[in-house]
Amino acid sequence: MNNRPYLKKPEWLRIKMQGGQNLNHVQKTLDKFGLTTVCDEASCPNRMECFSKSTATFMILGSVCTRGCTFCDIATGAGQIIDKLEPKHIADAVKALGLKYVVVTSVTRDDLPDGGAFHFADVIREIQKTSPSAAIEVLIPDFKGNRDALNTVIEAKPIIINHNIETVPRLYSEVRPQAKYEQSLELLKRVKETTDGIYTKSGMMVGLGETQEEVLQSLKDLREAKCDFLTIGQYLAPSKEHHPVIEYVHPDVFEIYKKAAMEMGFKDAACGPLVRSSYKAHEMLQD
Repeated sequence: MNNRPYLKKPEWLRIKMQGGQNLNHVQKTLDKFGLTTVCDEASCPNRMECFSKSTATFMILGSVCTRGCTFCDIATGAGQIIDKLEPKHIADAVKALGLKYVVVTSVTRDDLPDGGAFHFADVIREIQKTSPSAAIEVLIPDFKGNRDALNTVIEAKPIIINHNIETVPRLYSEVRPQAKYEQSLELLKRVKETTDGIYTKSGMMVGLGETQEEVLQSLKDLREAKCDFLTIGQYLAPSKEHHPVIEYVHPDVFEIYKKAAMEMGFKDAACGPLVRSSYKAHEMLQD
């Protein structure tokens, strides 16, 4: 798929190694309860840093996605059997780790009638039972536009509902061929129309071939949908079989995006080469 010349990673994308007791504690706890994190499955560049700070993003509904986005490192194929004990196991892990801020995401499950929304709600409720003071953010798929599915998650009352638009609309056919830009915006808008007690959040990758003008227009689209929080990070191709990196975007450009986002009215915007959807999510809410 990638026939373009190899682009050498610039200095600003070098990642410092992290270690320590917390890192081992997080990994042992995840292993104990047989849990999956998107940190590992999606080869996140920040996973060592986050693990060392006793934070992780739990991934539910299996480790195989029913869609085939060209940027993603998560395995694709038929949906796996749902582990009905997973909500309790995640709640137990949250309590064991003493987490005050929890992020839960999933693979996309187009094979399920509700896209896995009820399972999301179960996880939220179980965490609320055992760790009532923990703030819960969910990073959800689009549920194929199913309003009842979205309402199921809303009714469980997480503090943030996150749904990534990922890229600009022009690149959807290349990057997210099974998704719709307008449908993602509509999901975020619908959360705000349904309740005023939940924040919304979305994220984008850059370096896929978009222009600055297109990114800024997408930020305007998100604000029109009343999106509260924003993340923008550099796309890093997991392999030569994935969508190629077209450009390594300079940190100065990320500053342009952050400044524009704040001027547009986002409550906060994390913009930088190594920023990912859940990176320092708890700090964003506290700012």
